Amino acid sequence: MAEHRSMQRAALLDAARSLLSEGGTEALTFPALAERTGLARSSVYEYFRSRAAVVEELCEVDFPVWAAEVEAAMARAATPEGKVEAYVRQQLALVGDRRHRAVVAISASELDAGAREKIRAAHGSLVAMIVQALREMGHGEPRLAAMLLQGVVDAAVRRIELGAAEVPSAITEAAVGMALRGVGGGGR
Repeated sequence: MAEHRSMQRAALLDAARSLLSEGGTEALTFPALAERTGLARSSVYEYFRSRAAVVEELCEVDFPVWAAEVEAAMARAATPEGKVEAYVRQQLALVGDRRHRAVVAISASELDAGAREKIRAAHGSLVAMIVQALREMGHGEPRLAAMLLQGVVDAAVRRIELGAAEVPSAITEAAVGMALRGVGGGGR
């Protein structure tokens, strides 16, 4: 019985990822989840009390996987500058991933305080990854620089997600250039 419930819960989360990546938060409804999974609508409520609960669980499940991929890319870099570059590149490389599209859709939505706090905490853990590299590069305020760097990444993510006029690789190169050389440094 427990295995069946676990499989149903996983199917609901997978359906939620699909709905979020296809239609944003407006598409994430219990009737849509029920239809995607073949469950009765009332059965969906047995697993999640609200849409916010689905969102919170997606963050708990997906964000650590995404963060681990960023951390692994950074670990492969030999220099602090290489770590900063890997931090930016890996996040932007994940833009096409369904888990990432779901997290982006989630973060743009109206959520309750608990869900927003989980997203903030997850992003905080991502920002914390880059602080040491910035410290090693000699930045006087590495935590502030890390938050601003994440802002550059977030802006690049939104630009890619919106299907901007620039190709994603140009957006990535511009973001890496800003991360390593600032606005006066130009692209790569």
